Amino acid sequence: MSATNDLSSRLLVGERILWSGVPAQGLLLTAQDWLLIPFSILWCSFAIFWEFGVTRSSAPGFFALWGVPFVLIGLYMVAGRFVFDAWVRGSMSYAITTQRVLISRLKPSGSFMAVPLDRLPDATLTERSNGRGTIRFGQPAAPWGRYGWTNWSPSIDATAQFIAIDDARSVFDLIQRTIRSGR
Repeated sequence: MSATNDLSSRLLVGERILWSGVPAQGLLLTAQDWLLIPFSILWCSFAIFWEFGVTRSSAPGFFALWGVPFVLIGLYMVAGRFVFDAWVRGSMSYAITTQRVLISRLKPSGSFMAVPLDRLPDATLTERSNGRGTIRFGQPAAPWGRYGWTNWSPSIDATAQFIAIDDARSVFDLIQRTIRSGR
């Protein structure tokens, strides 16, 4: 389903879509990953080392059980977060209309965000050399995001944003022109 079809039922009377798109699909590395990947490998390695050592020793069974959640968290941080984030982004679509910015996400629970252009917070463009980029509307609520895991899975960040879209600069410029023209 294209982003236009997904969001066309959300249009107000007289409103029309100027641009629609979806985030990049599959594995997506972010700027924070240069720190998160080594940390997650270290965490997971230590947790597995702990579990391996405890199961090979005569330590009480509680110690083996104690390490299981840490191994599971480590596995999520090393690989699961990428799978989860790709799964969520696969259900997202974006649009810029003559009146609003629209963001739809179907997974893990459906959400729809509509921000009127005249109330849009400051937008920030982060662009890569290939033209793909993220447009963030406003600042995150806290350094680790609203839920504490948004750096690990950007697609669940509560801050309105177009994540890893193609030709991000053109989309950013379209937003600026549409706001200035007062359409």
